[in-house]
Amino acid sequence: MYHKFNAIMQRLTGARSSAYVPQGLKPTVPAEAPPTIFASPTRMASEARGQGEYMGRNKVPELQKFFQRHDGVPIYLKRGLMDRMLYRTTMGLTFGGALYCMVALFMCAQPK
Repeated sequence: MYHKFNAIMQRLTGARSSAYVPQGLKPTVPAEAPPTIFASPTRMASEARGQGEYMGRNKVPELQKFFQRHDGVPIYLKRGLMDRMLYRTTMGLTFGGALYCMVALFMCAQPK
């Protein structure tokens, strides 16, 4: 048996199989194609080479060697002092937030 949503009673009610149209789906497909979104032609990545759009050098291979080096330092601390400060600040805020939540729960659990 098929069901459909009755807007008057706000419930599911029985329906004939020929009247079955799921909620949210359109019964017909539009006949015409949607309009083009981009009016200007696009360039392929291969066409952009040699035109001087990016004047820097590729640092990815150097950074891969740097971060994949086995020196016993975790990946999130490889860049030195700034990484250590960010890591310690994040851990401090996490610990402080957890402590604050515990104190708030303890205060809420006490009868007035």
